[in-house]
Amino acid sequence: MIATCPSGDLRDAAWIDLLSPTANELEQVRALTGLRVPTQEQVSEIESTSRLSFEKGAWYLSTPLVSPKPDGDYVLVAAGFVLSSKHLLTVRFEPVPAIDAAQASCDSSDAQSAFLHVLEVIVDRAADALERAGSDSDALAHEAFRKVSGKQKRSSDLRETLRRVGGVADKTSHIRDALLGIGRISAYVSDGGIDGAPQVSGVRMKAIRADIASLTDYESHLAGKIQFLLDATLGFISVEQNDVVKTLTIASTAGIPPVLIAGIYGMNFHLMPELNWRYGYPLALGLMVVSAILPYLWFKRRGWT
Repeated sequence: MIATCPSGDLRDAAWIDLLSPTANELEQVRALTGLRVPTQEQVSEIESTSRLSFEKGAWYLSTPLVSPKPDGDYVLVAAGFVLSSKHLLTVRFEPVPAIDAAQASCDSSDAQSAFLHVLEVIVDRAADALERAGSDSDALAHEAFRKVSGKQKRSSDLRETLRRVGGVADKTSHIRDALLGIGRISAYVSDGGIDGAPQVSGVRMKAIRADIASLTDYESHLAGKIQFLLDATLGFISVEQNDVVKTLTIASTAGIPPVLIAGIYGMNFHLMPELNWRYGYPLALGLMVVSAILPYLWFKRRGWT
């Protein structure tokens, strides 16, 4: 699919957006612009030399961008940018809402302004996503440390909290990858110093780089907070496990004396004076009950129950 800005004739477009283009569409764009359109494999490369290059008067750039899934999670989608003095090409093989939003609000008549507009929208969308992640982490912190009617948190609650913390961490990690990619692109285009390269507004690019730096700092702070929440949740799980072990220890300790008494009086030796006692049986039962209660009372006095 091909979208253009300004919309209309493809030959007059400053920005041509290609979403999962067909072979005919690729050939049409190549013929009209004279630019090489990168393939999916090329925009998915991870080496810096493959992501950032200059070729025949045009910048060839690629980076991962964030794309929300229907279930609320994020995935990284590789996107390519080709910027010449006359045209901006964006190539992607999966939907990226940030680029769709930039296309919908595009009013640029030159390729350089369209390129900066796309970067600005991507950074703005990343800021919104980080704000939501920050709100999610605040809610998780409130739930993790609030007291629930004087009772300890249940294992199911802790498992759910752990899953949610992992989800927020995964989202912020994807956002950071996208911001780092845009940061590399902006630095490469601004500081490239290549003769004949398309020039972009230094003021707008400086503002974009400043926003990326501040968002990266905020993401680092958020990552530290998420790590703290993760450690706290694991600590709660450890405390709950210790409580279970402590309960089992108390129960086994309180059960030892009755078992000992029952074992002694269950040996049935012939010469046992208690066998002839009239109240020997109730006395043995009473000893077992008392021997079980006394350890429990001692544990309770020490605050272990």
